[in-house]
Amino acid sequence: MCGILGVVAQTPVNQLLYDGLQVLQHRGQDAAGIATMEGNTFHLHKGNGMVRDVFRTRNMRSLMGNAGIAHVRYPTAGSAVDHNEAQPFYVNSPFGIVLGHNGNLTNTEQLQQELFLEDRRHVNTNSDSEVLLNVLAHELQDNTNKYRLDTKTIFSAVSGVHRRCRGAYAVVAMIAGYGLLAFRDAYGIRPLVVGCNQTEHGMEYLVASESVALDTLGFKFLRDIAPGEAVFIDFDGNFHSQQCAQDPSLSPCIFEYVYLARPDSVIDGISVYETRLHMGEYLADKIKRVWGELDMDVIIPIPDSSRPSALELANRLGIPFREGFVKNRYIGRTFIMPGQAMRKKSVRQKLNAIGVEFKDKVVLLVDDSIVRGTTSREIVQMARDAGARKVYFASAAPPVRFPNVYGIDMPSRNELIATGRTDEEICAEIGADKLVYQDLDDLKAAVRKVNPAIKYFEASCFDGDYITGDITLEYLNTIEAARGDGKADKEDDISQLDLNLGAND
Repeated sequence: MCGILGVVAQTPVNQLLYDGLQVLQHRGQDAAGIATMEGNTFHLHKGNGMVRDVFRTRNMRSLMGNAGIAHVRYPTAGSAVDHNEAQPFYVNSPFGIVLGHNGNLTNTEQLQQELFLEDRRHVNTNSDSEVLLNVLAHELQDNTNKYRLDTKTIFSAVSGVHRRCRGAYAVVAMIAGYGLLAFRDAYGIRPLVVGCNQTEHGMEYLVASESVALDTLGFKFLRDIAPGEAVFIDFDGNFHSQQCAQDPSLSPCIFEYVYLARPDSVIDGISVYETRLHMGEYLADKIKRVWGELDMDVIIPIPDSSRPSALELANRLGIPFREGFVKNRYIGRTFIMPGQAMRKKSVRQKLNAIGVEFKDKVVLLVDDSIVRGTTSREIVQMARDAGARKVYFASAAPPVRFPNVYGIDMPSRNELIATGRTDEEICAEIGADKLVYQDLDDLKAAVRKVNPAIKYFEASCFDGDYITGDITLEYLNTIEAARGDGKADKEDDISQLDLNLGAND
């Protein structure tokens, strides 16, 4: 996942973009970048690390102009350490374009070959975002008349991008001398919103991954950018939009509501916070149904995103809610110094138990999800070390059994604790006395309860249904090999799972 911003304003935007990236920092901590437009000149600074570490005063002073885009990166494709893959990316032909992308293309290899052999374009990194930029640049070139752009040409180029690119993509791009372009894939998998701000100098527009960026930067929420839609805002502040995809269908990533998005965001008309409260309600009902006797003394959330679900679960069960863990928010990078043995970084660096809330109690720990299980195992042990008599564990999301290929960094099947294991086996693996998962139908109901108009969700990490229809077992093996994981250890078990490639429920 990544966070993206794009703005056309009446005054310098460097500070605004920096502040916006700080708000979206939860969407990516690997790298950050800002590109601004002054006249026909781009100013760009990017690098690896948190926003506060990448930008210094001298960098900010160089980012001049009243329009720009920005990006925070959590790598899902390419290299996690190569600073050249920080975004935005830039290309100078046929027009100067800078681009930031949130998501993941699933046909990158095919597009790379097309760009090299047919489009005569060179891609310099392993990033699918640079591929996407070059596809957009080529489509703009093919649709121009004597290399002059208008909105019709720009929207035709985006239609070409939709025809060629598969997967998930929310995009902001700036075209030198013209304006800001933003668009979303035909399924609307990754979020993208637009807002405005009326100033004494004229109207300003901001595009962002989440509505919280609009709120904190003083912009009024206009709407979500629709699946397949493109929005173009020229440098005079004129707003244009057009549907550019054939048969678009909204299927937002349900994991945004489980974990990725901030609770104070609203995505596709759905309050993330309200959704997480409903997740707690449904989970409480399941616990009463499957466990019968409730012998828990206390319900404790694992900070931070599980807190709303745990609070509503406790209210519905009539069991005290307590904060049992304190999170250290100031953990930076850790280093392996010479002579120090390699060791697994412990969760205890980030969390510490409040002993009085565990001693001699039966505790129910609530987390938003269980992915690899390593963190869950350590936290269960922390609760036991703090004196808990029994430790139960509840996941507000269903078991994560399948890779996510649309922009979340969990593609390797052998890293997923739920792949090929029953709930009882997972419970034993994390060391809990009892384990309960949310049902997928209940998770979907919790989201639809806020916005009943949403009919479909991208929930492939839970059900194996890949809505783009182009995901095969061979593809999954390929991306795992690219990560250095090789084929999953449980491949025989995986092939027996209900991997409904291309379904849409």
